[in-house]
Amino acid sequence: MKKHYLLAPGPTPVPERALLKMAQSMIHHRTPEFSAIFKETAELLKYVFQTKQDVLILAASGTGAMEGSVTNFFSPGDEVITINGGKFGERWTKICQTYGLKVHEIKVEWGKAVNPSDVKAILDKNPNIKGVFSQASETSTTVQHPVKELAELTKGKNCLLIVDGITAVGVTDIPMDDWGIDILVSGSQKAFMLPPGLAFAAMSDKAWKFNETAKCPRFYLDFKKERKNLADNTTAYTPAVSLIIGLREALLMIKEEGLQNMFARHDRLARATRAAMKALGLKLLAPENPAFSATGVFVPEGVDGGKLVKYLRDEVGITLAGGQDHLKGKILRVAHLGYIDTFDIIVSVSAIEMALAKFGHKVELGKGVGAAQAILMEGYK
Repeated sequence: MKKHYLLAPGPTPVPERALLKMAQSMIHHRTPEFSAIFKETAELLKYVFQTKQDVLILAASGTGAMEGSVTNFFSPGDEVITINGGKFGERWTKICQTYGLKVHEIKVEWGKAVNPSDVKAILDKNPNIKGVFSQASETSTTVQHPVKELAELTKGKNCLLIVDGITAVGVTDIPMDDWGIDILVSGSQKAFMLPPGLAFAAMSDKAWKFNETAKCPRFYLDFKKERKNLADNTTAYTPAVSLIIGLREALLMIKEEGLQNMFARHDRLARATRAAMKALGLKLLAPENPAFSATGVFVPEGVDGGKLVKYLRDEVGITLAGGQDHLKGKILRVAHLGYIDTFDIIVSVSAIEMALAKFGHKVELGKGVGAAQAILMEGYK
């Protein structure tokens, strides 16, 4: 018998409580029963996003919320800045270009965070810029971008800060209202502990004013229409009923844990994972600004990272993530977000130790586990 562990940065494990709720008999989405569930869920989302604004619930992947963040608030020809420090920053650029926006792209070395002064320099030189697009956590490089500092640059300007928080919301403290983020998006399959299929988007009052003049085409992802329906505790189009039922349960679990406790847990798991990897002599992909959602490390010289990931998945039963583009075959990414706890980290670290030994790399078995345990003990009285 082989037990399988899902320890990649999305999809992430789904708790039994949510699974059982989603397994119940289907209900119709235009009924008082569903409207009551939907209303409660929408209110709970505000708690996690740390906002008084409406949080839209879309039947889409996170990319749907990203695309809607362009089409609902901008017009062809608008000038924007995109921060491209990985595959998902690159996605912001591609979406903006698809809809005819004029893009000032800041390319950041993979494994590095953007320097806010680089953004400021472009804003100062180009006063017509209407938006700055960034990730909070760039999943492909396991980097945390300085969102708070970026928000300071757009405050008081006719310019929106749009943040992809898909692997950050519910992981680390990103208070949307307090920081002044104008658009914050996320997805169900990360810290929200659900299968893929839901996207979330919250907008500031300033963003909604941009919506009044935006001319990019849109139909299904019409945020104004969704907001109007949200006020009536429903959706513009057929919702993902089972996922929303599961979302309510997952959000209740988050509220029971408490935001600050949840942030502390993710911080502890991240620190433990990084300490374990360094104890094994592995070089961190993002040593200066590491994300709280996942840790990236370079595989040792002479080890094929693609084969290592495949071996861990197929033979050991541990699903981690590898690298993309020029990092393919060169890195491992270990998740520590959502429904992941202390002993999931122990499992992932010990599996990496055993796999490296299997591939001929000299490893002192237990060294990484011990380094992780020293930090993970903080979570126990």
